[in-house]
Amino acid sequence: MNPTSKMSAASSLLILSLVVTACGGGNNEAQSSVSPSASPSASPSAADSSSESPAAVVEIVAWDKPAADSADKAFVEQRQAAFAEQYPNIKVTHVQQTSGKEREQFMTAVAGGEQPDVVTVAYPDMETYVAQGIPADITDLWNASSDKDNFLPSSLNAATIGGKIYGIPKDMYVTGLLYNKKLFAEAGLNPAEALKDWDSFGAAAQQLTNDAKNQYGYAILGMDWADWFFEYYVWQAGGDLTEQQSDGTVKLTFTSDAAVQALQYYKDLKWKYKVTQKNVVQNIDDNQKDFYTGHAASTPGGADWIGNFASKGMSLDDIGFSALPAGPSGTSPSQVGGSYWILNPKADKEKQQAAFTYAMFLSSKETIEANYQYAKDNGIFPNPLTVRKDVEVSQYVDGLPDDLLKSIQDATKETHLEYFLKSRLSAYVVPAVQKVLLSENADPKTELQKAQDLAQTEVADPYNAEIKK
Repeated sequence: MNPTSKMSAASSLLILSLVVTACGGGNNEAQSSVSPSASPSASPSAADSSSESPAAVVEIVAWDKPAADSADKAFVEQRQAAFAEQYPNIKVTHVQQTSGKEREQFMTAVAGGEQPDVVTVAYPDMETYVAQGIPADITDLWNASSDKDNFLPSSLNAATIGGKIYGIPKDMYVTGLLYNKKLFAEAGLNPAEALKDWDSFGAAAQQLTNDAKNQYGYAILGMDWADWFFEYYVWQAGGDLTEQQSDGTVKLTFTSDAAVQALQYYKDLKWKYKVTQKNVVQNIDDNQKDFYTGHAASTPGGADWIGNFASKGMSLDDIGFSALPAGPSGTSPSQVGGSYWILNPKADKEKQQAAFTYAMFLSSKETIEANYQYAKDNGIFPNPLTVRKDVEVSQYVDGLPDDLLKSIQDATKETHLEYFLKSRLSAYVVPAVQKVLLSENADPKTELQKAQDLAQTEVADPYNAEIKK
């Protein structure tokens, strides 16, 4: 799991388990989520007063039962009850997954022919799962839905593969650059100009660095998640750290021009511009603390971190959010994450239609708005980004500036998923990043070459051999 989602959940329960969130919430519209061509078992009018025989009950299994100690247990169960009342001809059996073992439990069920009819999976898993035939192709169901146009186009990106749709958006988060608007104003900086590109940002970060005030321009991530934000700079330089080949194998591209340029810029931020914290390998909690206490003028991070900063006393009016400054490629894609509802491809059409109806209910306008209201009523600052276009988040978060919300939404227009096979390769990229941050004499290309050579032998070669069997 991406650390963004871990942190957002830990900081302020930003993503409720059944609703859209980054590093994180829920989105649903009960009335409009069902296609006009839905089967009788999925129709709201199945229990009307006509003389026709009652439609047969369709039974499905959903892996979505909340844990007994879940903070949103009451809300989740209320929405499940609302579905049962609205759709009496769909009987849902709710199963609880084992916390921390969700992926392993799911894959075991798939291998044993016990895949649930509907379950949520993370963005990064979609490509691999589709290649393995795990999610059902829901293109026809989606296109027939009267609710489909109410979702953000970018919320479907990770679920659309080869022109077909395999997932129903549940929640999403986006990462970019969080910056302190007050500190920028005090330095006489226009964020639009300062955040334009790598050069302008380096110069601006220098203006924001003041040792006398214990203030610095940019909180760099150099601890054991260092490749998390570093990969963004590789994208901005026009590349990535790996490539998935057409046969499913992996090609390492640690030493591409883009990766080398990105690591050189990281090195420059530390040694040329001198705009980072002194302890470049401090943990991410300290980076966040430096930001909300006004010591760091900017930091990469998720939009779903904003609630944590506000809870620590930072004014929402002082928080800015932007895509990261563009690199040599002239672009600046933002990392997105989140989850999708997927259906069992081996289920019959009636079960798939029922599961689709259920998932759309839990991603409907009605459910998402109910989730935001629940968060507001319980003092929870939610993820300000929802997968839907028709939910006014600002109605549920007191004092959320319109320009902050717009900048978060704008960052979703150009997005990128984390590099392929990251979970296995992270431990090889991180030392190269740390080396250039800790040693002024370290050469970026040399360090990346060392990392690639080792990763090729220990990860890529065995992985590719297994894929080709």
